[in-house]
Amino acid sequence: MNNFTRRTLVALTAASVVLIPVAAHAAPKPVATPTPSASLGLPKLPTAPTVRIGFFANVTHAPALIGQQLRFFEQYLNKEGTNVEYVLFNAGPAEIEALKGGAIDVGYIGPNPSVAGYTSTNGDLLNVVSGVASGGASLIVKQGINTVADLKGKKIASPQLGGTQDVALRSWLKDQGYPTTSAGGGDVTVIPTENATSLTLFKKGDIDGAWVPEPWASRLVLEGGGKEFLDEKTLWPGGQFVTTNIIAGKNFLKQYPGTVRTVLQANNSSIKWIAKNVLPAKDAVQLQITKWTGKPLPDSVINRAWGNLRFTWDPLPATLKKSADDAVNAGLLFLKPGALNGIYDLRLLNSLLKVSKAKQLSAGGLGL
Repeated sequence: MNNFTRRTLVALTAASVVLIPVAAHAAPKPVATPTPSASLGLPKLPTAPTVRIGFFANVTHAPALIGQQLRFFEQYLNKEGTNVEYVLFNAGPAEIEALKGGAIDVGYIGPNPSVAGYTSTNGDLLNVVSGVASGGASLIVKQGINTVADLKGKKIASPQLGGTQDVALRSWLKDQGYPTTSAGGGDVTVIPTENATSLTLFKKGDIDGAWVPEPWASRLVLEGGGKEFLDEKTLWPGGQFVTTNIIAGKNFLKQYPGTVRTVLQANNSSIKWIAKNVLPAKDAVQLQITKWTGKPLPDSVINRAWGNLRFTWDPLPATLKKSADDAVNAGLLFLKPGALNGIYDLRLLNSLLKVSKAKQLSAGGLGL
């Protein structure tokens, strides 16, 4: 029985205390009863009867998973008469298609699918409304691959064509002298593959590596016997780059800004709670990963993955712009001048940050 399993036997019992603020017994660090937006001195805004939130069962989406496990979303939104539905995805492009089809309203997603969704609809589909996570993506390879030259002729997986890690991998390979094609051409073959399948193929020796987000990078190392060839944060000034942000459907944002603001309020609460409750946060994420995938991560995996991430509501807009440039570099995207203007709408986030006396954020010339 691993440490998570033992802790969870206690956590499952304690969860009723944490999840229900009026319970008789307090947890060591209880979750505060949410404060409705109106009580914060913010103006009342229109709210939706239901909001559908897209997310991944990944450590990179920990604030979304924490918000589910501790019921931040329900506690905040239900007070405003809004029901919550969750929709699970494996990769960003599929989530964008769901947004286009009206299957979700708000989503936790990476920067490149956000850019693709925005630019492919001339800015009519979505806005980025908050940050979530930075870091947590790596190129993991099998033993024996030690130099860039060793990658020639190898097969490397990414989560999905056009996704954030796929773009990062292809752009980096091109910079190393290995341009790729979406059909699998080039001296390095990039194979868009679901993360769980990549792990299986890596163990079998059918692929030579993968550029993946956490916890899959750690799983390839600890379960697949791989090694870290490149931590993506080494490619970014200060080691910070947006891995996950929150998008809102533009029509939904316009019609129900109060609901979007409340989703952001719940996300901020998750990020604050994570900062103060590191071990319980890992357990809460484990419970949600188990719920959605049927199996928790080994303690060694989540501990390694957690150390590679930073959770922040700062959307790091300059790094999204660089990710978009990387997609152009990789031949996956064509951007007209000014194509990203207006992609951000940080007004609701900044209204919450102002009330909490936190630093206001800039869209860096790419929005409001």
